[in-house]
Amino acid sequence: MKRISHVGGGGNLLSSRSKGFTLAEVLVTLGIIGVVSAMTVPSLMQNHQRKTYVTQLHKVYNELSQAFLQYQTDKNALNLKEAGLISAADVNDFMNKYFKIVKYCPDSLAECFWDGGYRNINGTKLNDGSFWYGSEKVPCYALANGASVCVEWVTLHGTFGHLTIDVNGKKGPNIAGRDLFFIAFYNDGTIDEEGVPSSCRASGTGCGSGKTSAKDARAALGCAGRSDAKGCFGLILNDNWDMTY
Repeated sequence: MKRISHVGGGGNLLSSRSKGFTLAEVLVTLGIIGVVSAMTVPSLMQNHQRKTYVTQLHKVYNELSQAFLQYQTDKNALNLKEAGLISAADVNDFMNKYFKIVKYCPDSLAECFWDGGYRNINGTKLNDGSFWYGSEKVPCYALANGASVCVEWVTLHGTFGHLTIDVNGKKGPNIAGRDLFFIAFYNDGTIDEEGVPSSCRASGTGCGSGKTSAKDARAALGCAGRSDAKGCFGLILNDNWDMTY
């Protein structure tokens, strides 16, 4: 039997045609990408900056905590008062022993801290006198790690002293709750908000603001609208070292 083969004339059995994006489609796509980027990039940058501030704060916190404990150990003491951290001169000896000091600022804070005026998160200027000094002038330092600190002595307010910390020294943004914090340290060498001693953390007793837990006592201080840089550190502790405000 004869096989008959039939072939169509002239054309390819498979025909392909390349398709590309039109200029209009490309422009629409780029526009969508631009809108999404404009919405997400600022948020990502802000989150990154918050994490940077917390990392810097955590570093200073750890260094001070370890120094307070080592100071007690070196003095064979049960607490900071017994160890002798009871005057400005004692603080100066303590800081020079356990930290690398770039500059000592006993009289002029402008050499260690931003001198253009700090603000809170709401944009209101802080009352500088409420967090720089107690009844007497407090020693302040610029540290080799880039931070600036003022350190009271532990008996200045009876059972605790204050720490003023700018995590990046004179660099911006110079805002309480971002790079500036005013917190407390206690006779046992622990660091927390004012009104949150070790008894509050352990059993809910001795807490400030009439609260019965460390978390509630910290939250009660507020943060954004304060004039003295208190409160924000407590929120960071409550959120497990995360700046969520």
